Amino acid sequence: MDRRNFFQGSALMSTGALLGCATPGIAQQKVKTPFDVPQVYIPVVGSDEMFPVRRIYCIGRNYAAHAREMGSDPTREPPFFFQKPTDAIQYVATGTVANHPYPPLTKNYHYEAELVAALGKGGRNIPVEKALELVWGYTLGLDMTRRDLQRAMGDEKKPWEIGKSFDMSAPIGALHKLASIGHFTQGSIWLKVNGQVKQNSDLKNMIWSVAEQISKLSEAFELFPGDIIYSGTPENVGPVVRGDTIEMHIDRLPNLSVKIV
Repeated sequence: MDRRNFFQGSALMSTGALLGCATPGIAQQKVKTPFDVPQVYIPVVGSDEMFPVRRIYCIGRNYAAHAREMGSDPTREPPFFFQKPTDAIQYVATGTVANHPYPPLTKNYHYEAELVAALGKGGRNIPVEKALELVWGYTLGLDMTRRDLQRAMGDEKKPWEIGKSFDMSAPIGALHKLASIGHFTQGSIWLKVNGQVKQNSDLKNMIWSVAEQISKLSEAFELFPGDIIYSGTPENVGPVVRGDTIEMHIDRLPNLSVKIV
């Protein structure tokens, strides 16, 4: 369907239907659409449930040593966040090595190993002491980054979405329910490339805890069930090329592995 026919078809929808698509609380109503857009889900360990992903939030420079290597002052300033589209998710099953495509436009493709928190409740202006009540479960994930594009946009003082928010830029493992895994405040986090350790730190080295991240995010956005938060990466991020295998670990979670193809 060409653009003209698409918009003509869209115009046939009733005003009520169009408003319903954009109005909170009404978006779940059945409406006539020109095509189906699939929902993104993450499997849940030990269950036939699937976790629906609403938004992907990521915190930047949340380990002091990583902040330094990115040329930033690691003093405790307010955190900053960016987002990835939900279809950036690439689910990686436990015990497998998933093929991960080297993306276009980059010659400097970087790994970033991160703890991921999944929310089962929402709200605004959540106090830190209540923030962990929103957490539904945890997993681990990679924030893959086209570093050359990110840096080029930053140097030009332009948004660097193109460096972060692209297809399959968020490999992720299955979710573990909070009741079965508990919260994460410390524990080893490491990443290997072709068996060689590249990143090696502890979750306790995060500048902003998961609770603090949730609290700060809720000041800027209303959070909802289905939101997930990539909680930042340790130092020694670096490049991978086709043929490399990445293995990532966080204590108490199954490892995640992808091969760059």
